[in-house]
Amino acid sequence: MTRNDWTRAEIAELFDLPFTELVFRAADVHRHHHAAGEVQLCTLLSIKTGGCPEDCGYCSQSAHADTGLKAEKLMDADAVIAAAREAKAHGSQRFCMGAAWREPKDRDMPALLEMVSEVKAMGLETCMTLGMLTGDQAQALKGAGLDYYNHNIDTSPEHYGDIITTRTFQERLDTLEEVRKVGMAVCCGGIVGMGETREDRVGFIHALATLPRHPESVPVNALVPVKGTLLGDIWGDERPIDDIEFVRTVAVARITMPKSMVRLSAGRESMSESTQALCFLAGANSIFTGDRLLTTPNAGDNADAALFAKLGLKPLVAEEPMRVAAE
Repeated sequence: MTRNDWTRAEIAELFDLPFTELVFRAADVHRHHHAAGEVQLCTLLSIKTGGCPEDCGYCSQSAHADTGLKAEKLMDADAVIAAAREAKAHGSQRFCMGAAWREPKDRDMPALLEMVSEVKAMGLETCMTLGMLTGDQAQALKGAGLDYYNHNIDTSPEHYGDIITTRTFQERLDTLEEVRKVGMAVCCGGIVGMGETREDRVGFIHALATLPRHPESVPVNALVPVKGTLLGDIWGDERPIDDIEFVRTVAVARITMPKSMVRLSAGRESMSESTQALCFLAGANSIFTGDRLLTTPNAGDNADAALFAKLGLKPLVAEEPMRVAAE
């Protein structure tokens, strides 16, 4: 049963379960709604890198960070389309395009709409993350064929102000509402390991699991500390969350949002094969492929193929449950 009335106390009880019991329950929920042993392959491309006016403490693309990253202009649509074609050839089902903006300008919309329509014509699912959207922009992207819009809440409402000050938590929810109004699917998750407490991780999952409709896609990222960012300078090479707690977060996301695609996202390149295997057992069924995630390293196609072979996993061919229900 899908619920949108989870309480924080209920979610905290899930986090507190013995680890093996929690993973068992999550695996059971997963098998009731998703194809066991199938993992969705997605590719993420930075179509506009650096120079973002937001001060997100984890992000190397923030103009407030001192990472040496050079701000670039929006990529040419032909280059984006070529990258999408390559991604499809490597087995990706969804192509995600990210721009380091607070929000897109109207002058950028024609190029963005061309990218969406051309990538969609290849038979790929399309996803974009462009910052905040107006209702008209959301409608235009939907009309061009955009399947998903990514807009993460990042962390709990209580911890949010320690990470970002240039955009409020409510503004993120407002953009999600604009996306929902036009009938687009939502990709929304966040980052763990940003110095938050267990209570914050409870609040993060609670905020997602009590949305009027669960996100069709829930990316769970582990912080990749980048020198020159606020959090990178705080944590350095230290891992701010242990692997078992990360798997717990994935498992609770799966139980509370049973039909969502739960994506094992940033930070995967530093996880052991065993940790990734536990995440898949706990209900993660989507990953980003390739060598880069925007500006941070990723595991790479060869490493993923070897891991899939070792674990007996295969790329997703089944339908996504929430997308089927919406059709």
